[in-house]
Amino acid sequence: MYSGAVAANAFFSLASDGKPDTIVILGPNHTGLGNPLSAMNKGAWRTPLGDVQIDGEVAESISKETGILDFDEVAHRHEHSIEVQLPFLQYLYGGNFRFVPICFLMQDLQSAQEIGRALAEVLANRNAVVIASSDFTHYESQTSVSRKDQAALKAVEALDEKKFYDIVESENVSACGYAPIAALMAYAKGLGATKANVLCHQTSGDITGDKTSVVGYAAVIVKKP
Repeated sequence: MYSGAVAANAFFSLASDGKPDTIVILGPNHTGLGNPLSAMNKGAWRTPLGDVQIDGEVAESISKETGILDFDEVAHRHEHSIEVQLPFLQYLYGGNFRFVPICFLMQDLQSAQEIGRALAEVLANRNAVVIASSDFTHYESQTSVSRKDQAALKAVEALDEKKFYDIVESENVSACGYAPIAALMAYAKGLGATKANVLCHQTSGDITGDKTSVVGYAAVIVKKP
């Protein structure tokens, strides 16, 4: 109820851009289970809208390209950050796409950039989309969350993952998936993108009316030039 309307802005934009064959979804690991950087290369994920098949070929190619990405179902078993994106995609495309989930327990900048580089290499000639799933600042006042999130989003707009990490650290931006965001930025730059566009930023306080302790959400798109 808090993030869905914000995320819908990005999916609305995606819907006007044709249907991808493969979608890579990057998300944080909230549970601490499994390997530090974990994908899956077989099976399917089930939502109330049906099953979505894993793209094993693409997953294997990404893992081979990086050398740091493992296949580990355990890391995904109780993690929500990736699965919450699937109903949006199923609403747009039905079951007519495959996806690769990549879960980040290890969120250092170097690993994020390496995953982004590998994605650019593997997906360059494919009909593919990459999605990064993350909340932004957690459980601060509306004023504080807005200030911190806007600073971080300026770095995202510039596709500057180093500056993004600096702001996350210096401003204590408690975004749960900062590495997935950075990996997406590195991927986009690898395909020639130079900027991102923020479509929407809101907080949970905009829904509840209580702005004393809120969580921030943003929808951002990056398009190849």
